[in-house]
Amino acid sequence: MSEVARAKAPLGLYVHWPYCAKICPYCDFNVFRDRGRKDEQAALFAAIADDLRAQRELTGDRRLVSIFLGGGTPSLMDPAWAAELICLARMLWSPDDPVEVTLEANPTDAEAGHFAAFAQAGVDRLSLGLQALDDASLTLLGRNHDAASARRAATLAAKTFPRLSLDLIYARPNQTPQAWREELTEAIDLGAEHLSPYQLTIEAGTAFDRAVRRGQLRPPGEDLAAELFETTQSVLEGAGFTAYEVSNHARGEAARSRHNLVYWTGADYVGVGPGAHGRLTRQGVRIATHAHAKPADYIAAVHEEGTGFATQERLTPTEVAEERLLAGLRIDQGVSFEDVSVLGLSPVHPEVGELIAAGLLAPDPDRLRATPAGRLILDHVTSRLAT
Repeated sequence: MSEVARAKAPLGLYVHWPYCAKICPYCDFNVFRDRGRKDEQAALFAAIADDLRAQRELTGDRRLVSIFLGGGTPSLMDPAWAAELICLARMLWSPDDPVEVTLEANPTDAEAGHFAAFAQAGVDRLSLGLQALDDASLTLLGRNHDAASARRAATLAAKTFPRLSLDLIYARPNQTPQAWREELTEAIDLGAEHLSPYQLTIEAGTAFDRAVRRGQLRPPGEDLAAELFETTQSVLEGAGFTAYEVSNHARGEAARSRHNLVYWTGADYVGVGPGAHGRLTRQGVRIATHAHAKPADYIAAVHEEGTGFATQERLTPTEVAEERLLAGLRIDQGVSFEDVSVLGLSPVHPEVGELIAAGLLAPDPDRLRATPAGRLILDHVTSRLAT
């Protein structure tokens, strides 16, 4: 790739802020309790800034299309630090017009009190983790907010930020399709143009995993989970939302998450902060980066080596194609046959033909695209294509 072409190639930036006021029982992310870590947090902010500068040397100039402040709970960060990181990123790379800047937040009254400061810092898109809109479910999910504060925060966010996305968790124990339909309808009425309904998954090693194994928690069976998924599609489609990704729905293309599309379309992205992943292309080779998980280890690595990387892995062409397949089938545009040709996939591949005949893939001579039925069992579809 020429220098001019590389400079025009899109780049996303993910900043991982790992601190949380409370660890949710379903969460398997790289998170740490916020309490008593003020000195560490100041050192981490400085290390993230230094890591950004070091990774600019690795990427060269690129067209910066998105910045995503995730975690953890990045809305617990000092808004002034967020402003400095956003400004630094825009100085290091050539900012697109516009750069999408997303902040993840929880709907506590304390965090909502900083919304205006984060908007002033340059955040133009808030991803608000409502997760549920009834108090019993929020208690079950271990959240530190109630339904009333969720509604207040969403209403305030819709007035404060140009774009608002709401996260919800479904397939909760004892949840019915009718109750979920009503909850989705209420979420739509809160004014978001983007909704991310995620099916509850029991991740190994979490508190929910231990509760399931002890028989204290019983998620819905496959049939009910499928009915809840279909309810999601029906309600949101009826309200004008397009399921542009399995768990992401937007009203119009402008409302789609540019940052998440960086992941799903195979573009490069820089990852900074403890445990952050990245994907960089250098001299035609795709590199998977993974930062040290513990804040102290990450800070030390940045000081000693320039970046916070724990590992840098050169991906083989097969591994790159498998990543493109797994990510690309999640979005409505799918993935081109050219991008996965090393896997031997083509319009005349027998497995492709069988999946089309079964109604799980769309008949498309140029791309692999999952149908709504295929999305419902996407793990099955991708496993058949990746083998």
